[in-house]
Amino acid sequence: MKAERRASARPRTGARVAAVQALFQSEHTGESVETVADQFIRHRIGAPAGAIEFEEGGVPEAHIPLFQAILKQVAAHAEVADAAIMDCLQKGWTLDRLDPVLRALLRAATGELMQAHEPPARVVINEYLDIAAGFLDEEATRYANGMLDTLAHRLRPADFAPGA
Repeated sequence: MKAERRASARPRTGARVAAVQALFQSEHTGESVETVADQFIRHRIGAPAGAIEFEEGGVPEAHIPLFQAILKQVAAHAEVADAAIMDCLQKGWTLDRLDPVLRALLRAATGELMQAHEPPARVVINEYLDIAAGFLDEEATRYANGMLDTLAHRLRPADFAPGA
């Protein structure tokens, strides 16, 4: 899986992969984001090979402060993040119509884009697009690309200003 190779080589990418997985798990199980984050830190991030496989939610390397910051931002501003995503959806679509993995990915990316100006919006787009390619089919990845681009332009317009 492409996301697995990228995550194992880059701890910040691993943090983003783990954040998407944690948001998916939180929604699926109904557990709080904080509870799931704690589970990931204790049992999934940095798990030795064979203890828990990547496909089962394990992340060999992840930058824990970034993982926590993404989840904290999404948990603290869930309604604002969801509203930003809904504003980018096609007319008549709701968040519930999105694939659950895509929904988790867009929430994580929106959480990052809602933070200060680091990393640059283009980095956020590229990182989450790579993650999308590892978890979603080609059509959903293209849709994610359009959504990420629209969200980034709306949430971080200064990053796209001439000379930025």
